[in-house]
Parts: sequence; C-alpha cells; structure tokens
Amino acid sequence: MMNIKQFFCLLCVLFILSNYGFAQNNFQHNVLSPVEEAEGWQLLFDGKSTSGWHLYNEGNIKSAWTVRNGELVCDPTIEKVERGDLISDSVFTNYDFSFEWKISEAGNSGVFINVQEAPEFPTAWTTGPEYQLLDNANMPKDYLIDGKHSAGCVYSLSPLLNQVQPKPAGEWNTSRILQQNGVITFWLNGIETGHEDMKTERWKQLIAGSKLGNFPSFGKAIQGKIAFQDWSKGVALRNIKIKEIK
Repeated sequence: MMNIKQFFCLLCVLFILSNYGFAQNNFQHNVLSPVEEAEGWQLLFDGKSTSGWHLYNEGNIKSAWTVRNGELVCDPTIEKVERGDLISDSVFTNYDFSFEWKISEAGNSGVFINVQEAPEFPTAWTTGPEYQLLDNANMPKDYLIDGKHSAGCVYSLSPLLNQVQPKPAGEWNTSRILQQNGVITFWLNGIETGHEDMKTERWKQLIAGSKLGNFPSFGKAIQGKIAFQDWSKGVALRNIKIKEIK
C-alpha cells in the first residue's frame, strides 16, 4: 500500500510531466528569439498566411499551398485549384537559410535556390539547384543507390557528403542552406550533406553530366528566389527564416 511520502512523490512526477507536455504543446513556432533578431534573422513565414510567397509564374492566386496549424502546407486534399511551386517574392544573394519540413510516406519534394522566375522558364527547377526533401525509407533502393537523390543532397548533381537519414514520414526535420558568393552548403539535421562552388568548372561538368544539362539556364545564377516544390501527396514546412550576409 502506498504511504504518504510515496504518494507525494508520485504527485510531483505527474505535475512535472503535465507541465512538460503543456510546454511542448505550446512551444511557439514561426517566431524569432531576441538573439536571432539581434543577429539579423528574418522570418519568411509568419505561421498565419502565405504573405511573401506566390505561385511560380502565376502570382497571388488560390493554390494547393495553404496554412494550417502554423504550418505551410502543400495540401493533397484541395481540389480545383492551381498546383505549382511556391516562390518567394524577394530575391536573395548571400544568406543563411533554415527551415523545418515533414513529408508524406514515399514523399518527394524539394527546395530550389537562385530561381529565375520568367515566362520562358516553365518551372523553378529548370533554373535553380535543389535541396532534396525525401522520405528515404519508402523509396526504391535503386533510386538512392548513387546518393544523388537522397534527402539533403544537391539533387541529381552530387552525392551526400556524409550519410544521414531523414526522420520518418510525418516527423519534422531541420535543414539549412548557406550561400556565399555562389558557394552553397547544405545540412540535414545538423549533418553537412552538400557543398559545391557554382563558379567552378566542376559545377559545369556536374550539370553537363546530368539531365539538368538540357536546360541552358540551369545553375548559372548565384542569386535569385527561393521556391518550395509542389508535391501532390503532401509536404509541410515551418520555422522558415533567413539571415542575409552583407
């Protein structure tokens, strides 16, 4: 039988756990800390609207991109709307960019940088390199065999620098993209996964040796817009922020 001391200890444990759960459920996303503000970080997603973003080559029209529970979602259930990549209104050159993402089972999406938005370019991926968002665990093995399609890689161009697996489908991952004078570095969940200098002969050769070499404007610009790839089965993002490097 439980004595008074044991009962009191149990109450203390339950109180701590309940407050921990409350803190977890009420943790604020899509906000900057005072330190981040002092360092020059800016939010690119306010958690309430798609302000600052529009559909690639379409402008501010209703699309499958929506906001739900503080998440920027490409919703697979919305019908009779335009589908396409969501692109930033602003152009960025040198920056530190971070975001969190989760994807559906067998999901395949991406983040494009240095995107040139113009009618002559039908999609974002024909101009700007891609940070791959992928549910590795549910993809065919032959798709991942060369490492050039795994989550976190410089899509289709170079394999992962270090092996890292994304969280399972439906769980949040943390990603980071750093660009300085055309040198790009990718991280996934704190592990460096890609590093390329877009001004080198190596970069040109990587493009020429891939399907992206079919697009003359691909990978040439070292500034441009940021875009999130449409994924018909669902992808979500949050805590999207950037610090421009002067």
